[in-house]
Amino acid sequence: MRYDTLIRNARLIDGTNAPAYTADVAVRGGRIERIGDLSDARAAHETDAAGRVLAPGFIDVHTHDDTVVIRQPQMLPKLSQGVTTVIVGNCGISASPVTLRNEPPDPMNLLGAKAAFVYPRFSDYRAAVEAASPAVNVAALIGHTALRSNHMDDLQRTASASEIQAMRQQLRESLEAGALGLSTGLAYASAFSAETDEVLQLAGELTAFGALYTTHLRSEFEPVLEAMDEAFLIGHQARVPVIISHLKCAGAGNWGRSPQLLAALEQAAKTHPVGCDCYPYAASSSTLDLKQVTDAFRITITWSTPHPEMGGRDLQDIAGLWGLSLLDTAQRLQPAGAVYYGMDESDVRRILAHPLSMIGSDGLPEDPFPHPRLWGAFPRVLGHYSRDVGLFPLHTAVHKMTGLSAQRFGLRERGEIREGNWADLVLFDARTVRDVADFNQPQQAAEGIDGVWVNGVLSYQQGAASGNRAGVFLAR
Repeated sequence: MRYDTLIRNARLIDGTNAPAYTADVAVRGGRIERIGDLSDARAAHETDAAGRVLAPGFIDVHTHDDTVVIRQPQMLPKLSQGVTTVIVGNCGISASPVTLRNEPPDPMNLLGAKAAFVYPRFSDYRAAVEAASPAVNVAALIGHTALRSNHMDDLQRTASASEIQAMRQQLRESLEAGALGLSTGLAYASAFSAETDEVLQLAGELTAFGALYTTHLRSEFEPVLEAMDEAFLIGHQARVPVIISHLKCAGAGNWGRSPQLLAALEQAAKTHPVGCDCYPYAASSSTLDLKQVTDAFRITITWSTPHPEMGGRDLQDIAGLWGLSLLDTAQRLQPAGAVYYGMDESDVRRILAHPLSMIGSDGLPEDPFPHPRLWGAFPRVLGHYSRDVGLFPLHTAVHKMTGLSAQRFGLRERGEIREGNWADLVLFDARTVRDVADFNQPQQAAEGIDGVWVNGVLSYQQGAASGNRAGVFLAR
């Protein structure tokens, strides 16, 4: 029997949260064909894992890679981490279906300027991804803010009945074309005025499709528990699974409250499918939000349209340079992006370790000075948190970024190393894997990721992309 690819002597972590075992893996036609002792088998391409870990390719459940998968399809920031699938359209922000009259409203500008939004229908976006043939698989959510911007002249109010009807129609067409579900970003000014009923009516479209609801909560600060209750209510009434995006205790006054948040999540999970994603850092990153400007923690400016020379500098330093208050400085910098050092490490660890949490990078590829999570999130979980800190065993770390993620998002035949599944695989050295990207030099590839196969095609090895791009669009 001759295969396309044979990986021998691997320490197999299969994505099911089971401990590692030693095995060979044979791939043919893009799929895993056999697992076991294959010493007699031969293949066109053979790799000796020599005891390194072979895991399912990592699934980045929280990205803003919507337009970059088309414009920069090599996807090196993700491929170099072992990521083989990205889920786009998070936080209410999606590249489609979008028809812009002016520049994109905040935070849709995280995906680029007006020229990046050229997909009036979700089917147009799907066709563009398929034509670009990115190096990673792509699955997509529909953004609530994107729908609002299509049908509302003023985003600072709740939608009318006719506007909601128009949004529902667009959402339904997108779901028919393979979208995974609906995402909201209710904390942002462009969606904050949307009443719960507006979201509830949209979520009603998800039920018939078995789709899901993901949400950047209305608040991650003091009213976070009330915001979680709103998310659970929407999911419960629509009878759809709920995923809370980047669960956190934001703001110094909120530090130490993670046990409360996790208890609320557990309580909701008793009667309804709920979960969360999180990233392995105690700092967040988004557009520069005047409501979040404070002297209680450090804020770094990542980009500024009127003052690009201030990218990479702290807001406090710029305020000193200009002789202005922090708020006046922030206003002068807008539109801009920022990293907020607004979380407590013990909360981050508690949420990361919880069985209901998955890993998502929330990286911002458009940022000229991005948060290091764009290049480092997954190796950081494997190296720093699992190996060095001992937060959870390696097989649990892998499960949180593979099997659990595929199950939650309904990505069939992905996320686990089993015969018949698609061969999305990553080979890494458990002793040396680590994130190299940091807040000073954020655009650096991780160490210890030795091979990445996407749909059976070797796409990354020895620190470089192979040039093969075998990613596909994953319809719900």
